[in-house]
Amino acid sequence: MTGDSLTDQGLFASLPPRGTAALLALSDDVSFAPGSRLFEEGRRADRFWVVRTGTVALDTHIPGRSPVVVETVGAGELVGWSWLVPPHVWRLGATAATAVHARQFGAAEVLELCARDPVVGEALARYVAGVVGRRLEATRTRLLDLYAPHGAGAPR
Repeated sequence: MTGDSLTDQGLFASLPPRGTAALLALSDDVSFAPGSRLFEEGRRADRFWVVRTGTVALDTHIPGRSPVVVETVGAGELVGWSWLVPPHVWRLGATAATAVHARQFGAAEVLELCARDPVVGEALARYVAGVVGRRLEATRTRLLDLYAPHGAGAPR
């Protein structure tokens, strides 16, 4: 559908075929130069991306410090989930770590699709919930690596 294996992995693989086609119809190809800021933590979340090529660094604000990169995502991965969860405010920030080519989706259009097709909506919500869980764990691990006393984050 896109000329690459994007639809064979991640979000698109989790959707029924009609959902993949409908979602892709709502998307645009976009590019970001290295260092471009995709979004800022705390601002309105109204879109998301699926990376085709390149990497995006996800970061969080630490008071009194520079933003801390908590995870880097690449091809086939979702960038941005805050558009799905009220109050629709970015929970992290994101910067293109390398040149990035991605599919961009407007939240309002995708939410409308989910309301029209609850099967697609449920599949999308389940996928995003998994992403949120993995990002939460990655953030926790990174912050423990940086700020906890040695061994404080070790499993019990």
